Amino acid sequence: MNDYAIINSGSKQYKVSAGDLIRIENIGKNKGDEIFFKPSMLKNNDNILFGEQALKDVNVKGIVVRNGRAKKIIVFKMKRRKDERKKRGHRQNFTEVKITDIP
Repeated sequence: MNDYAIINSGSKQYKVSAGDLIRIENIGKNKGDEIFFKPSMLKNNDNILFGEQALKDVNVKGIVVRNGRAKKIIVFKMKRRKDERKKRGHRQNFTEVKITDIP
């Protein structure tokens, strides 16, 4: 992995390179839409750039591949000997993005 970038999306950071497929939190874009990420760090060949001044005109480009929902997780809470139980399920919405260009 020669060229890569660290991008921020949904209070999480992802290490991406051109051609990667990542799952991020749902961002409300449709399939085929272009999306631009502001990188926190960028590595091209042997040059490493970071900070707002060095990366002010740089954007990582991606295309939305699909929107979906993750597998269900079960949240089970129980207090023993109290006859108290709670069972909940949760499915998180996500957007799958293919990174097309890192400058």
